[in-house]
Amino acid sequence: MNSLKNLIVFSCLIIPGILFGQAEYENMENENPNQVENNQFIALTDIWRDYTFSSRSVRGLRSMNDGKHYTIIERTEDGKAVVQYKYASGKKVKTLISPDDLVYDGESISLDDYEFSADEKKVLIAHELESIYRRSTQAYYYILDLKSKKLQKLSDGPKQLYADFSPSGNKVAFVKENNLFYKDLETNQEFQLTADGEKNKIINGASDWVYEEELSLAQAFQWSPDGKKIAYYRFDESAVKQWNMKMYDGLYPSDYRFKYPKAGEENAKVQIKLFLLESEKTVDVSLEADYEYLPSIKWTENPDQLAVMSTNRHQNKLHINLVNAQDGSSEIIHTETSETYIEMPFEVYFTKDQKHFVILSEKSGFRHLYLYRMNGKLQNQITKGEWPVTNLYGVDDESGFVYYQSAETSALDRNVYRIKLNGDSKERLSKADGTNRASFSRSFDYFINYHSTADEPAFISLHDASGEQIRVLEDNQSLKDKMENYQLSKKEFFTFTTSEGVELNGWMIKPPSFNPAQQYPAFLTIYGGPGSQTVTNAWGGSNYFWHQMLAQQGFIVVSVDNRGTGARGVDFKKVTYKQLGKYETMDQIETAKYLSGLPFITEGRIAVQGWSYGGYMSSLCLLKGADHFKAAIAVAPVTNWRFYDSIYTERYMQTPQENEEGYDDNSPINHVDSLKGKYLLVHGMADDNVHLQNTTEMISALVKADKQFELFMYPNKNHGIYGGNTRYHLYKKMTDFLIQNL
Repeated sequence: MNSLKNLIVFSCLIIPGILFGQAEYENMENENPNQVENNQFIALTDIWRDYTFSSRSVRGLRSMNDGKHYTIIERTEDGKAVVQYKYASGKKVKTLISPDDLVYDGESISLDDYEFSADEKKVLIAHELESIYRRSTQAYYYILDLKSKKLQKLSDGPKQLYADFSPSGNKVAFVKENNLFYKDLETNQEFQLTADGEKNKIINGASDWVYEEELSLAQAFQWSPDGKKIAYYRFDESAVKQWNMKMYDGLYPSDYRFKYPKAGEENAKVQIKLFLLESEKTVDVSLEADYEYLPSIKWTENPDQLAVMSTNRHQNKLHINLVNAQDGSSEIIHTETSETYIEMPFEVYFTKDQKHFVILSEKSGFRHLYLYRMNGKLQNQITKGEWPVTNLYGVDDESGFVYYQSAETSALDRNVYRIKLNGDSKERLSKADGTNRASFSRSFDYFINYHSTADEPAFISLHDASGEQIRVLEDNQSLKDKMENYQLSKKEFFTFTTSEGVELNGWMIKPPSFNPAQQYPAFLTIYGGPGSQTVTNAWGGSNYFWHQMLAQQGFIVVSVDNRGTGARGVDFKKVTYKQLGKYETMDQIETAKYLSGLPFITEGRIAVQGWSYGGYMSSLCLLKGADHFKAAIAVAPVTNWRFYDSIYTERYMQTPQENEEGYDDNSPINHVDSLKGKYLLVHGMADDNVHLQNTTEMISALVKADKQFELFMYPNKNHGIYGGNTRYHLYKKMTDFLIQNL
């Protein structure tokens, strides 16, 4: 296999509720009537074969420059088109690109994605777009002139990555075969800026695996505001060790090899370079402080000033370096420090007046917005309180408002706000309780609000800048009506206090025919990783219906956010530093004790399940909490943090060389002797993220300890374990395992 065309990755450590899937409990369909009192049971075929409960959303909107209009891809009888609409009325203005415009040398071009030039006179069209890893894509790109309708091919040869217009729209930069290029659209000349790119060795203008996964960096180059310079990353992966995966795609399996730095191992050597188009000169950026990582770069409004974020290997000291784009010299204008770690990527916004910048910092104990002068002096803290800002949407420089999302009302809820840069005039823009997120127009005149609750799918509406609703875009009423025909129970939120005096948040789904005088087995679904949450007042998607199906079969379904999770401040989140798994497992064992003490839960009949970090946690719970859990399912689990990538792992654990006990004390591999209950291990054999090595080493430890377990592996499947009948098969396996062992 020569590419990852069939290995589209939902990498990162998967959080339950995002990638849960399919199974069908056959006995439910064979032995139970389909309806009880006119209310239907859920079958896993409903969830992952028939997609009975799929919700509708509003995706792919592109705000136009004026902030009054947007565009969207629509399907027509002849193919795809790009259509312009008004925000305020939702009325169609015109079709900007029709299928007839997308014919090159007699062949139709697929409209998989598109990007306008800054003046909106040209459009980049992505043809045969394919995913590589979590954020990276490649395609054949074409440029369409909207006035003349002339369609121009960007480059010959292999597919290109991250094609991007210059600010003036007369050039396009892109990456091909690990080298950086740009094309002059006026002369039709292609210029190659780097020549040393080589697979698994040197990358110019694109990210390596670990930067893409852990620092959200895919396109690793940026045009300067005047279009006369390109700043780009150069990764030297020569010393990074390779990981290889077997792909069973023929008579003999093939190897897929890529560079993957594990904890404590060698990282790629990273530099920032500047190409000056007018002089055709390459300038090396020089940074004062030593660094291991360069999490991000960002041009200020001054075309001669580039901001480069740099950090040490522990990721607890970050500098904002202001670079002179003419000679590559730099000065540090801000330093952020932490006794533990700094959240990455580190967000910075530079105001258009070139006098200030805005950052998100946890220095107060909660993540808040701060305004600094360009000389590095703090002007004021913009937001304050014992709650975190969870998203920065942007700054409207004209009005002076900052738009953001926060957990101010509750750790379980999210709301959208705006506030002046000086900290005055704060307004809550989202009106309904639950989870709200926003997508703003470029002018901040409008935003689309996506609202949901634990029991209600997305309600999507258009609002003006003050939060007033203009119209409803999608209410998912058809799904809500369909849900009325099924036996569904409300998610009940609760809190309890552990023996250590820690208050934990949770939710519970009881059987629809719940009788408090009866006893039921409990199913605990967990994730538990740093900064994550499973206990939120938000729609859970397909996972919601799987949990409802289990509740219909007589399970009490529960999830609890342990210490280390998000929205409750630095002290609650970072207590797990250098000891991942310790406090999280203690809290989940306390959860099992709490559940066993409830009169309607059968003591000794508690199962736990998780995926990725959750698989790590479910394994630890079954082993360290052997007296409290009867069964566990671990999907794609980390079993020893030595096997995971450097940036994520060392942020929370430092290196294995520095923290040997931290790595060993909470590795499930080192606790297999304690196994008493039933254990199901599941892994995708082409998992580029949490490698199959985690499961194979766990197998070896279990065999050595003479412990029985169940194992299921999916050939050619990655961390998401999906595609074709895979999800249905996986969730049938897990559901049957729960029924049989509880």
